[in-house]
Amino acid sequence: MSTEPAVGPGAAVTVNGAARALVGARPPLTALDWLRGVGLTGAKEGCAEGECGACAVLVARPGTDAATEWTAINSCLVPAAALAGQEVVTAEGLGTPSALHPVQRELAVRGGSQCGYCTPGFVCSMAAEYYRPGRTAFDHHALSGNLCRCTGYRPIVEAADALGAPGADDPLASRTTAPPPAVPPHAEPGWVRPAGLDDALALLARPGAVAVAGSTDLGVEANLRGSRPTLLVAVDRLDELRGLSVGADVVEIGAALTLSEVERRLAGRIPLLDAVFPQFASRLIRNGATFGGNLGTGSPIGDLAPALLALDADLVLVGPAGERTVPLTSFFTGYRRSVRQPGELIARVRVPLPQAATTSFQKIAKRRFDDISSVAIAFAVDVDPDARVVRRAAIGLGGVAATPIRATAAEQALVGAAWTPKGVAPAAAVLARAGTPLDDHRASAAYRRAMLGQALPRLLAEEPGAGTS
Repeated sequence: MSTEPAVGPGAAVTVNGAARALVGARPPLTALDWLRGVGLTGAKEGCAEGECGACAVLVARPGTDAATEWTAINSCLVPAAALAGQEVVTAEGLGTPSALHPVQRELAVRGGSQCGYCTPGFVCSMAAEYYRPGRTAFDHHALSGNLCRCTGYRPIVEAADALGAPGADDPLASRTTAPPPAVPPHAEPGWVRPAGLDDALALLARPGAVAVAGSTDLGVEANLRGSRPTLLVAVDRLDELRGLSVGADVVEIGAALTLSEVERRLAGRIPLLDAVFPQFASRLIRNGATFGGNLGTGSPIGDLAPALLALDADLVLVGPAGERTVPLTSFFTGYRRSVRQPGELIARVRVPLPQAATTSFQKIAKRRFDDISSVAIAFAVDVDPDARVVRRAAIGLGGVAATPIRATAAEQALVGAAWTPKGVAPAAAVLARAGTPLDDHRASAAYRRAMLGQALPRLLAEEPGAGTS
């Protein structure tokens, strides 16, 4: 089998119900620029890094039951080539001036738009939530990745809350009863969507080849820093990387699953990850960002790594020589460096069971949501229910060293300590000295150390039934 599909004149993509030839989709052309180039100018470029949501569009993706789920994504980050074979709806495809979509109508009658620049993005994010299976109330987190500089959020939220259920004759609602289109192998110059994992690994063995999934990191690098990999290998639809299983002693999470998919499919089985999800960027980003991509970038300020470190997670790496398992504690070797070899992919994340009884994720950032952490602290603690002393502790940290780290000295100081403010004080002092925090535009080193020092008292204060002396 060839490792690379033949490069053709352009595959088809369904946009607003009509097939269009995806011509000239060579990276770094983004989905946003391609859509605007064919005359669909509702989606805008505001920030080019997935923070403002002005570029949001809907894509038909598989839901938890394999039926279509309309998913809002940042089109400014996704390569245009990634649209091949897919089904996309823009704000223009939702309604017209004479026949407004319910989302558009509510925004209009409730004064949810002034200059209008951000409105198409709000419309698409709201529509994704409008069509969410099982929705009984509007989840305002669906709009956490959309920014408005002039309207004010009250009328936008009021418009969202006024939305009822889709009508029986709504074609986009009816579309959710059938599977989304299968994503075919496809190639453009500089871009390949391989047919399977073996083909992907063969392509990644080429010099300069880079794996891409949701493109929430790589898209920023391309837009703002001019990154131009020789070859992008799309791994987001590889079945081998998209499984999720819950066993008696381990949970395995496919590396190509997005955070939104994992959140839905885990359904609360890992409370520490449930604490991370709403604080990880925005819904628009979580709809694209994958577990493997977030860990593979090796960022010291990624929010997943501290939580997975506290959960004692392992990574299953796959490459030409087969699979190998690496503890996450041994994965990172330096700033944005890891033990992953050229040509290897993260295939799965393995979280052992049972989990600690007490878990917590503390994210310190300048904004409550949709922001990069200054410090991230994840706890997994077991306390003897009778003696009220700590039996086991795992603490994952981000933002205080060149890599995500485990606070091993603080963990050792905490084990055997009384689960009271006085009892944990020595361990809190040790935790305040963890890592090698730096001064930067997000926070000073002194502030980061102060936040580390307050993390254990804060955890204890939030724990029901904890001691008070």
